[in-house]
Amino acid sequence: MWPDPILDRLATGGDRPVFEDGDRVVTASQMHELIRRIAAGLRFHGLGPGRGVALRLGVNAPAFATTIAAFAVGARVTGIPPGLTAGQQQYLLERDDCLLIDDAAVAGLLDFAPTPTPFAAAGRPSDVARIIYTSGSTGNPKGCAQTYAAMSAAWAPHPDRWPPVIAELATRLDRYLVFGSLSSQVMLEYGILALTAGGTLVAAHPPAFPDAFVRHRATASVITVGKLHQLVRSQRADPVDLSSLKALMVSGSPLEPGRLREALDVLGPVVFHGYGQTETGMISMAFPGERPETVGRPPSVIDLKINDGELYVRTPAQASSYWREPEESAEVFVDGWVRTRDLAALDDDGYLRLLGRARDVIIVQATLIYAGPIERTLATDPAVAEAYVIGRPDDETGEAVHAFVVPAAGATPDPTRLRTLVETNLGTACIPKTVTLIDRVPLAPSGKPDKTALISRR
Repeated sequence: MWPDPILDRLATGGDRPVFEDGDRVVTASQMHELIRRIAAGLRFHGLGPGRGVALRLGVNAPAFATTIAAFAVGARVTGIPPGLTAGQQQYLLERDDCLLIDDAAVAGLLDFAPTPTPFAAAGRPSDVARIIYTSGSTGNPKGCAQTYAAMSAAWAPHPDRWPPVIAELATRLDRYLVFGSLSSQVMLEYGILALTAGGTLVAAHPPAFPDAFVRHRATASVITVGKLHQLVRSQRADPVDLSSLKALMVSGSPLEPGRLREALDVLGPVVFHGYGQTETGMISMAFPGERPETVGRPPSVIDLKINDGELYVRTPAQASSYWREPEESAEVFVDGWVRTRDLAALDDDGYLRLLGRARDVIIVQATLIYAGPIERTLATDPAVAEAYVIGRPDDETGEAVHAFVVPAAGATPDPTRLRTLVETNLGTACIPKTVTLIDRVPLAPSGKPDKTALISRR
């Protein structure tokens, strides 16, 4: 049962370094002791199977230990995503009925002595192990609920389950650079893979890419499409020594084939691009340079089907529902399949090609942003008669939000006020990069608003 595989590796890892944070290096045995102490503290506070804990932590060794300890006691673990408004955070805590643990609270948990009894995972297979929250772009965050059975079926801590591309990636994770939040599904998943492969997690500190790679001698990290574009530009203009770099796992919005080829040309064969969702985990991944027009070939343990152009998938570790969202769950989780709401095709060799989206979303710095709530928020301003939101490719963020508003009669909308309105209600990730005033929205032959025409409008 999760997280026994990682606990076992740490318990037998001895003096092998597993976490590096500046001058502090934590060995496997030390990390195992941290986890046991924190688990004792969590149990003292009443946490165990069926109880919820929300983690708002930095990127450091105690934060990683707290994350694993929360799973070890069998709790329902929620990571607080960055960028939420105060109201959204409060909604999340009240809705989940969970105990909040921040960095200050972790310091107190370290004072507990571990119990002398054998230490093993206490999670029950059917219990929810974690809730992975999306952005608050729908008004309030939406959480993907993953059971302990699903987490136990994941490939990361089990070398015998690694598909070929993951087995190759694992050889490159000697020094895996971690940043942002260890509650991130992608950051934690590859962190577990790195530890299983014998690597070390290295905490990144400012300045960021590319200096962090050089300063920490990092061999691998997760990178968004926007950050990848910036790294490529930086290396062209003012190159630094990236000879230690072996792997960049691209996360978030799709990577255009031309951009992928450029990155491979500048950075070398280090870019692993693929496809996955919060609801499903990894669906496919390609070796560096392999079929750049696709997102790789899904492993044999993943089932795919395409209905009317839309991709449905089944993965061993997929979420089972949206937490306390029965209507949305019924729409997406259908008879054991997950509707990706992405349009796709499989070629004769089994490679997956993404063709577009069956939903009105924009992916900003790997965060899913829904256009509808932004449009509705903009339309609450009395100077706005109609509001339309689209996404465009962006070198900084992968994609960016752009708003078009039709003024109310006799009024002139203030773009600055509108951007503040969105930030206050939906969070910083949803702020439109531009707000453009238009006389009327273009119409498609059906008579409906034609957002495609807005995408090409400047």
